[in-house]
Amino acid sequence: MKLYTYPGAPNPRRVHIYLAEKGVEIPFQKIDIMKRENRQPEFLERVNPMGGIPVLELDDGSHIAESVAICRYFEALHPTPSLFGTTPAEQGGVEMWIRRIELNFMVPVGMVWIHGSPLTAAVMKNQIAEVADQNRKVVENYFGFLDGQLADREFLAGDTYSMADINALCTLDFAAQLNNLHHKPEHENLSRWHAAVSGRPSASA
Repeated sequence: MKLYTYPGAPNPRRVHIYLAEKGVEIPFQKIDIMKRENRQPEFLERVNPMGGIPVLELDDGSHIAESVAICRYFEALHPTPSLFGTTPAEQGGVEMWIRRIELNFMVPVGMVWIHGSPLTAAVMKNQIAEVADQNRKVVENYFGFLDGQLADREFLAGDTYSMADINALCTLDFAAQLNNLHHKPEHENLSRWHAAVSGRPSASA
């Protein structure tokens, strides 16, 4: 078993944080996405036809792609401590927030990255500045939404740290560090949450 990964990229980082929280160690193989190693024919044919990372290679040679899917695989192997909830209500709440973060936060941040970053200009030949501008506004509004939701809870899905927080942390840091999209000081609840989850040892995994 091994994980195809790239240090610092937001999607692989989700898996690294998850594994650190679980105390699970597996071999890693770096795939340099800046050199487009994940788009080479051998990788596409043998590992992931979609070209994305991370990808988990199992002992039988089969592969599981997509960050949350990989984490669910390990959750089945190592159910404690739970990061996807234990009761039906908890599991539903975690899943709700995973989807909210992916669709309403990660997608617009990704659009800013694709259409507004000089780092992607060489790959994205037809960057559309208006798309980046529109999605910057979506992200800025979502900071306020998250701040309001965190007013009465310690973590996104309630009182327990979960995969939803991992997703949100990686997206928030991706927005700030690579897209210059920062939440505001007046977002006190979001700032408190970010400091707490960033302070966990797993955050630097």
